[in-house]
Amino acid sequence: MRHSRLFYLIGIMLIFLALTMFLSALWSIVEQSPDRPAFALAIFITAVTGILFFFYFSPSRGKELSIVENFTLVSLVWFVAGLFGALPFHFYGVFNGNFIQAYFEAISGFTTTGATLIEDIEVLPRGLLLWRSFTQWLGGMGIIVLFLAILPKFGFRSMNMFKAEIPGPVAERVVPRVVETARLLWLIYLSFTITLILLLMITGISFYDSLAHALTTMPTGGFSPYNASIAALSNPAAEVVIIFFMLFAGINFAIYFRLIRGDFIILKNPEFRFYLIMIIVGISLVTINNIGNNAGGDFFLTLRQSAFQVVSITTTTGYATVDFNGWHQFSRLFLLFCMFVGACGGSTGGSMKQVRWMLMFKYALRELYGIIHPSAVSKVKLGMQFVDESVLRITMGFGFLYLFITAISTLVLALMGLDTETAFSAVAATIGNVGPGLAGVGPVETYQVIPPAGQLLLPVLMVVGRLEVFTVLVIFLPESRRIWLRSSKENS
Repeated sequence: MRHSRLFYLIGIMLIFLALTMFLSALWSIVEQSPDRPAFALAIFITAVTGILFFFYFSPSRGKELSIVENFTLVSLVWFVAGLFGALPFHFYGVFNGNFIQAYFEAISGFTTTGATLIEDIEVLPRGLLLWRSFTQWLGGMGIIVLFLAILPKFGFRSMNMFKAEIPGPVAERVVPRVVETARLLWLIYLSFTITLILLLMITGISFYDSLAHALTTMPTGGFSPYNASIAALSNPAAEVVIIFFMLFAGINFAIYFRLIRGDFIILKNPEFRFYLIMIIVGISLVTINNIGNNAGGDFFLTLRQSAFQVVSITTTTGYATVDFNGWHQFSRLFLLFCMFVGACGGSTGGSMKQVRWMLMFKYALRELYGIIHPSAVSKVKLGMQFVDESVLRITMGFGFLYLFITAISTLVLALMGLDTETAFSAVAATIGNVGPGLAGVGPVETYQVIPPAGQLLLPVLMVVGRLEVFTVLVIFLPESRRIWLRSSKENS
């Protein structure tokens, strides 16, 4: 069957996943920690399954995938990665045999969401916590994009795969060949990660903590090996460093490539400027609103805490240095608003992306103008470039589907007995890949308040949000099923 090529490629992904598990397990081996048997069993099952898929379905390795199959592969890779990535948590007994919760934790990692069901993180072995951080780093730039970069000879070379996973309304290639683009993006990503590790160590953070937090800062993930998140470090210098690197991670990575080539005109990019303006205005408003929250009205402490949380939520990182559930209502609602705005397209951040909000706003203005001047022909312009109508249609469709799924999912969680604030913010924080929400899922809480059925729903939202809605939903269209059936008959 033609579709067996999907399983061949998934087999390669599982072999690679087993290797990355082993890298995390090395820490446990060195420390002789009790999670070694869990890692050994998880690596064995993942590797054997991958090898079986690879060899059994290898006769189909030369066949090209259709557009529908490319989108199906990308979606399956993320769900399957979560399935096998959950095994170390499950076998160690983190959730007392509840595999659904282990799956929730793994999907939260790979999608860089940062939502957790672990009530006491600090009792877990450091090797297992490193795997928890590593899942976010792998998912930050994209699993498929990584395979495009390092495994093109095995069939990971399709532009359709690249488009299906890269966040933003348009998947931008920085060089003509998609494989080279993937390699450059991952090289920039790796360089930032290594730099952050070194800077955190300079501020006095241990190598392990620097590694764990760098692996979850650059993908805007937010997993921390401490219950109190970044606040546990008690290091203002480290907080400032992390603020800047969260900002860097929220910028379109294509900008860095152009800066390296000396193209500084890209700094006039309208989304980049809007991103910086929103961050600055947000920090100012939240600081003013919260100046009385700290004992003695310490302005600089309030500024640092406000800056950290505004940047963390806007970039969808989800770290916390303070329980913002106790902030004034305006600041809490502003952070909730930031969960829907997100970072720049082409960054490792989640949510709707700032460029889409800009396009939707300009589209709305054009329609208002059209009411007054029905005969006028007007184009939407972003910076110095006119935006193609197909991009506008996709953007409006994405915005509708994103908000519609958010509304329906909120109603479903409310039906399970959750209060409105908890239900709405939990959905916003998971489909936006943010992590912490408000009320029952706030920054000092876990997602244990979510009923079991909700713990199945939210990982789906995490993947839908990470793959930007269309990649997952398109495979359920009737036309997609007809294409599948037709291609099956042609190749049977």
